Amino acid sequence: MKPDLNIATLRSRYLAGEIHPRDVMRDIVSLIGDDPHHVWIYRLPLEEIEKYVSALLDKNPLELPLYGIPFAIKDNIDLAGAPTTAGCPEYAYHPQHHATVVRELINAGAIPIGKTNLDQFATGLNGTRSPYGACRNAFDPEYISGGSSSGSAVAVALGYASFSLGTDTAGSGRVPAAFNNLVGVKPTRGWLSTRGVVPACRSLDCVSIFALNTADAATVLSVATALDELDAYSRQALTHGLDFGRTATFRFGVPREDQLQFFGNQDAAELFRKSCAALEAIGGQKVEINFLPFLKAARLLYEGPWVAERYAAIREIFDAHSDAINPVVREIIAGAKKFSATDTFEGMYKLEALRGEAALVWGKIDCLVTPTAGTIYRIAEMEADPIKLNANLGYYTNFMNLLDCAAVAVPAGFQQDGLPFGITLAAPAHQDVPLLHLAARFCNDDLADVQVPEAQGGRVRVAVCGAHLAGLPLNHQLTSRGAHLVARTHSSPDYKFYALPGGPPYRPGMVRVAQGGSAIEMEVWEMAAREFGSFVAGIPAPLGIGTLTLADGSSVLGFVCEQYAVQDAEDISRFGGWRAYLKQKA
Repeated sequence: MKPDLNIATLRSRYLAGEIHPRDVMRDIVSLIGDDPHHVWIYRLPLEEIEKYVSALLDKNPLELPLYGIPFAIKDNIDLAGAPTTAGCPEYAYHPQHHATVVRELINAGAIPIGKTNLDQFATGLNGTRSPYGACRNAFDPEYISGGSSSGSAVAVALGYASFSLGTDTAGSGRVPAAFNNLVGVKPTRGWLSTRGVVPACRSLDCVSIFALNTADAATVLSVATALDELDAYSRQALTHGLDFGRTATFRFGVPREDQLQFFGNQDAAELFRKSCAALEAIGGQKVEINFLPFLKAARLLYEGPWVAERYAAIREIFDAHSDAINPVVREIIAGAKKFSATDTFEGMYKLEALRGEAALVWGKIDCLVTPTAGTIYRIAEMEADPIKLNANLGYYTNFMNLLDCAAVAVPAGFQQDGLPFGITLAAPAHQDVPLLHLAARFCNDDLADVQVPEAQGGRVRVAVCGAHLAGLPLNHQLTSRGAHLVARTHSSPDYKFYALPGGPPYRPGMVRVAQGGSAIEMEVWEMAAREFGSFVAGIPAPLGIGTLTLADGSSVLGFVCEQYAVQDAEDISRFGGWRAYLKQKA
């Protein structure tokens, strides 16, 4: 019988004295048996697990958020005392130290069970490219588990661990979550240290988390998130701005109908439709978006020069012992040699342009919602056509790290054959907390008592009245900084409104007056405090930021104009706003 290993349940039973971590670990070892799903590459002997249990004996469970919680580790992440193979026995080494993220979890009381199977060198999204055997789906062993973090997902789904660590470069922390009915968190790149992780594409790699629910995922993310000064790609978690995951309404983007792909799987198409309806039922406003910039970015990952990063990561063994590499993995990585340094720079230029196109999409939505994968395949099907079918699995995932997104994959129902389906919620970097809050609402999980990794700092609201209004020429200066529209309102009736000379872009100026003023149409936008300075720095004289009074009497930062600049300007106060003035002028 599969035990109930969700973190809240285990903690409450430990605190009540009903069970002891030693008993839980023994039950798990017994449950694993002979590992028919090919989950493990290395299982810790019970006596090794006992050492971690013993280290907790003098600790207070109340002070350790993961006290006695069993977890599994993808075998490209170091656990001191256990071999790291990255799915290649000839590559194996024995690390002397834990990977940073593993150390953080163990220090919080978590207990490692073992190292899990993966697509060799984390190259694949299906879980079949391993000399340790194709990892089998937890719901139907004829089907793929998803990869490359295959064993990590199946270990949690089968009740061998409360949570597990994977990695995610192209979707490896999300596709296995969808195929095994789990929550999969792909954090903002750099939130979780990758020191002690065998790289796939070092500039893109993320450590990911598989969990039974969003509360467990949030707990683990909170513990594991830490700036690592010895990791060149580690970065501080920044403020997220508007928490759309907790607002009454939010905007979620979906690809246009002609850009959705389910590869003939009608069950998946219907489950995605139902998922969108469920999001609308909790306040979501569905917005069809042009998915093309994301698809173009996705193609760069394997068709562009980034595949050379995979070669750089394992160049020594690849050149000296290519016969040790899985044939499909070898074929993919060998493609790196056709790219030149010039190709790399040209690829970077293309990516930067696509980031700009994606930013325009983000300006219209709070988050993006897609299927995690459009369909699922049998192991035999995948082995018969390994590259094409694997590419299908990455249709909705491959762009994510190239475009610096955060994502949470969540369960979204079952196909008629009993196999799970999942969707992914994504947003720009550092939006992890709003995504988790929204994921919890979708899944009906309770995050009330769960710590989430809130960054220090705050948010700033700024009122705009002219060319920065939504849809007008300078609005991109807000949306490109992740700003969100929070209110359409008017100023108090204490302002004169002028059309300033010059342009384009044409701008108005607001001046406060003692009498004879008007109420002016305004929008209030909110952005992260870290973005506000650069926004203000780009405002030219005679405009500036001051304090404005709104119609309800509240104060907000907003655009004001110096008095000298309106001496010869046209007074347009009678129009009540910039849009009305532009309409009349047109």
